Amino acid sequence: MSPFSCFLFLILLPVNVILIAQTMMTTAFQKEQIPKALGWRMPAEWELHEATWLAWPTDVETWPNEMPQVEAIYVQIVRELHQGEEVHILVEDEVHEERVAKQLKSDGVEEHVFFHSVKTASNWIRDYGPLFLVGTGGEIAICHWRFNAWGRKYKSDEQDAHVAQALTQEMGWVRFQPEMVLEGGAIEVNGSGLLMATEQCLFHPNRNPHLGRRGIERYLQNFLGVERFIWLCGGISGDDTDGHVDTVARFVGPKMIVACLEDDESDGNFRALKRNWHRLERARSEGREAFDLIALPMPGRVQHGASRLPASYANFYIGNCTVLVPTYGHPNDDRALKILADLFPKRRVVGIHSIPLIYGRGAIHCATQPQPR
Repeated sequence: MSPFSCFLFLILLPVNVILIAQTMMTTAFQKEQIPKALGWRMPAEWELHEATWLAWPTDVETWPNEMPQVEAIYVQIVRELHQGEEVHILVEDEVHEERVAKQLKSDGVEEHVFFHSVKTASNWIRDYGPLFLVGTGGEIAICHWRFNAWGRKYKSDEQDAHVAQALTQEMGWVRFQPEMVLEGGAIEVNGSGLLMATEQCLFHPNRNPHLGRRGIERYLQNFLGVERFIWLCGGISGDDTDGHVDTVARFVGPKMIVACLEDDESDGNFRALKRNWHRLERARSEGREAFDLIALPMPGRVQHGASRLPASYANFYIGNCTVLVPTYGHPNDDRALKILADLFPKRRVVGIHSIPLIYGRGAIHCATQPQPR
């Protein structure tokens, strides 16, 4: 067919067919740019860390009266982590760095802490920060996913979409940049090819309306090195992220999952968490085996004014030497700590009172980002 004939043929094609062809070309992946094809994968959180990344809280609109308590929580997080790994902290500038360093020093924390002048609107670095990958030779890279402030809910927070790029320029990491919106708290991986997430969040039209289920799965497979998926139904009441998985279920081993269950049948989370549990009962590992499921209790109803908050023990963080668990002054605090202590016998399980922090609708996992070694 001559070039002119090709041109006429394209002109005569129905418009919708041309648009489909353009979409296919736009979303097509080049093999050399696919992390999975190059041997990269996202590790599980319990794998060895080089560091944990934090963004020091500065949002006085979120915490008009609680900022001293919230900063004290961050001091405790750094104190518990810094003896087992480096802690990298984003601050606004040198003046801010000096003030934070003084707070840490007064608590006996001076070593293995590094500061980076990168302004942030939100402290929830889990969601907008770099998601780290490891290569076959132990090298690291990052995935810089698009961030739209949890479905464009908070206009001021959209500026945090630049953080991963700013850190890449400073640190010299290899960076992959998929054209898909994704927050780190929306996914959970076991490091062995399996990813867990909720349909409520990842298929929400305020994230990637142009991508269907298969398109989203394809991005996750190609850029995180996963093979298979466990799709839960959704998240808990009060969660402004549209159902992040890190408040409902977490991998604690390649074939072991802790999942939240609510004891009170009158609670709004009772049925939603039961539905997730039933899906996990049907899920199978790569070897077609059922997962070991461990029930994690809920901390009851935590309120801030008229609003229910997304309080959950599942929002814990696994460090090299410690597991940091949010607590809420509820009788189930001790139950949750005991369950997790049994699951991590080689790590010290530490409860961190997180009611001031949860006023910002996040907890320990939301505030942390692990860098693998």
